[in-house]
Amino acid sequence: MELLQQILFVLVFLTAVVLFARKIRQIRRNILLGKEESCQDNPGLRWKNVLLLAFGQKKMFRNPLVAVLHLLVYVGFVIINLEVLEILFDGVLGTHRLFSRFTGVLYLGLINGFELLALGVLVACVIFLCRRNILKLRRFISHDLDGWPRSDANYILLTEIVLMGLFLTMNAADITLQSRHYGHYGSVSTGDFLISGWIRPLLNGLSSPALAGIERTCWWLHIMGILAFLNYLPYSKHLHILLAFPNAYYARLRPEGQLRNMPAIQQEVLYAMQPETAPPAPADGVTPPPPRFGAKDIFDLSWHNLMDAYSCTECGRCTAACPANLTGKVLSPRKIMMSTRDRAEEVGRNINTNGEFKDDGKTLLDYISVEELRACTTCNACVEECPVSISPLEIIVEMRRALVLEDSNAPQEWNTLFDNIQNNFAPWKFSPDDRDRWATEA
Repeated sequence: MELLQQILFVLVFLTAVVLFARKIRQIRRNILLGKEESCQDNPGLRWKNVLLLAFGQKKMFRNPLVAVLHLLVYVGFVIINLEVLEILFDGVLGTHRLFSRFTGVLYLGLINGFELLALGVLVACVIFLCRRNILKLRRFISHDLDGWPRSDANYILLTEIVLMGLFLTMNAADITLQSRHYGHYGSVSTGDFLISGWIRPLLNGLSSPALAGIERTCWWLHIMGILAFLNYLPYSKHLHILLAFPNAYYARLRPEGQLRNMPAIQQEVLYAMQPETAPPAPADGVTPPPPRFGAKDIFDLSWHNLMDAYSCTECGRCTAACPANLTGKVLSPRKIMMSTRDRAEEVGRNINTNGEFKDDGKTLLDYISVEELRACTTCNACVEECPVSISPLEIIVEMRRALVLEDSNAPQEWNTLFDNIQNNFAPWKFSPDDRDRWATEA
């Protein structure tokens, strides 16, 4: 029976790891569908961003209470799962609390620390559930979260509560069985644990076989829950747990608010102003097609833009700070990122089915409306607020460039502005020769 459990554990573990690795490979492939972009300069500053933004969650501390709770959940969940190493060895080798045999008092201290963190995670998750579903903060009830995204957040919080409860109940049953010297539990003596010791009196009335059943059930559900959570991550907004670190490293280092120039457009303007610098016509008379301006689909965005989309936490801080959204416009920077990710996933499924991408007649404009793109004021508030250095603004600007330069799709007010700049070198409809007339007429 023990050997059968070991074989079952190994099979479940390997299946979970293989499925997770396959999905991560697909996400990596989807991200690399974007255009090449170099983000390797100034490594010192980039590692500083990783430490402050990803590990330290610097931007979260603009709201200290929420930041502490979020940090507690993050750190607690990561550290508690170090126990998975012991579970892994126990499952493969058929042992019980293997590490306790070598670490003694240190083991007791570690488990007590884990239990304190588990209690903190449990309390923090309850508070976060209340903020989302009882207090209903504005950024959590926005329509761009309708359906699966809103449920996704609740499922994760509930899962973490269940996992922490299983961890504490497993420990309570274990130390009770140790005190009774029941079966193989009697060969281990860890001493009472700090938090699960409070649960222990509730279990004293149960028989030892029933307690052993509870301990084994909690053990299996705990590890199965962690493996299920691992495979749920790539389909969830909580993928940011993994991608926040590379996204912080590859964050833009340009001055805040500085937009990326378009060299092809700049070169064309220079040719118009200085025709003698224009290259000669091709000898064969065949003019190469002009480069695509802006972005119509994910293939026209950079790989970093796509990684931004997959890193989005859907927290809504960007949308809460967006002046266009606050004044009732349809623009939501959070939805921009969610829609970009949805399109990347759809393209990925297309590739999975066909072996390569087959034109499906869709573009990003099937996910993001022209009205949303035009509502943006390019104020950079969304970028400034994002805790993991995401830039919805870049995607908006690239898509607007495609609308204007590729499709000649711009409001009449914009076209008037463009015409004035082209003809008068200023946004206003005044001849350059008349600009200083006010000085002579004074």
